[in-house]
Amino acid sequence: MSGVRVRVAAKINLSLRVGARRPDGFHDLSTVFQAISLFDDIQVRASPIGSGRTISVAGERVDGVPRDDRNLAARAAIALAEAVGQPDPDVHIDIDKAIPVAGGMAGGSADAAATLVACRALWDTEIADEELHRVAADLGSDVPFALQGGTAQGTGRGDILVPVLATGEWHWVVALNDGELSTPQVFAECDRLRSCGLSEPAPGDDSALMAALRAGSARDLAPCLVNDLQPAALSLRPSLAAVLAAGTDVGALAGLVSGSGPTCIFLAADREHAIGLAAELAGSGLVRGVRHAFGPVRGAHLIP
Repeated sequence: MSGVRVRVAAKINLSLRVGARRPDGFHDLSTVFQAISLFDDIQVRASPIGSGRTISVAGERVDGVPRDDRNLAARAAIALAEAVGQPDPDVHIDIDKAIPVAGGMAGGSADAAATLVACRALWDTEIADEELHRVAADLGSDVPFALQGGTAQGTGRGDILVPVLATGEWHWVVALNDGELSTPQVFAECDRLRSCGLSEPAPGDDSALMAALRAGSARDLAPCLVNDLQPAALSLRPSLAAVLAAGTDVGALAGLVSGSGPTCIFLAADREHAIGLAAELAGSGLVRGVRHAFGPVRGAHLIP
């Protein structure tokens, strides 16, 4: 097989509750993920023996994306080769990005998950899904969900997943902002704000959120959206507060920072509502771009 193509979706966190910092440096999380229709396409093909990993990246604002083994996609190829007893892999990984870079939507983790799926097919290995999930979890907390997709509850570092029933289709407006926010920096700021008494964890009950997802009710879901990292993201990037206010002012049912930011997401009642919200936000002058997306969508999967 000369090459394999895989499509993988962005993630949003409908609920992100952050516990205390653990001895290993991570935080215990309780989160509800949803995969939405912003996709990266990954193609992996074999390269000449001894060439190692080479990477090409296309898309918006990708200048800072590593083109060597620092890229999580390259590390995924190496990790899978080790897991199945392959020699050091010689592959070219072509990444076509639509997921915002460093935007709090797990674009790097998505590319790693797609590379795992692509290399499994390219090498025709029989590695089981459970073992692939373990390799994914070793690469990063969000990589297992990028494999799975849909809607799921994550615990531990976010890598222990249980599928969640979400009926119907959910529509989101994604507001893209200038610059990046470092995920470790946002977690550190979250810890700092809590130590100063300036921020507290949200109460840890997602039962109303789960009921809204089962019922397919966007209006019931709106008051249940929560992100414990939002105060930290706003502290580091105060301009995001104006973006969130603008979204609700033009009629979004709810808005919040996506993951560690700086991307913001807004819940719409339906497709037509989302299109109208996107047009209003695009004209606000507060964001560099908007996208309409829907979910849930499937996890990393082969495409022709």
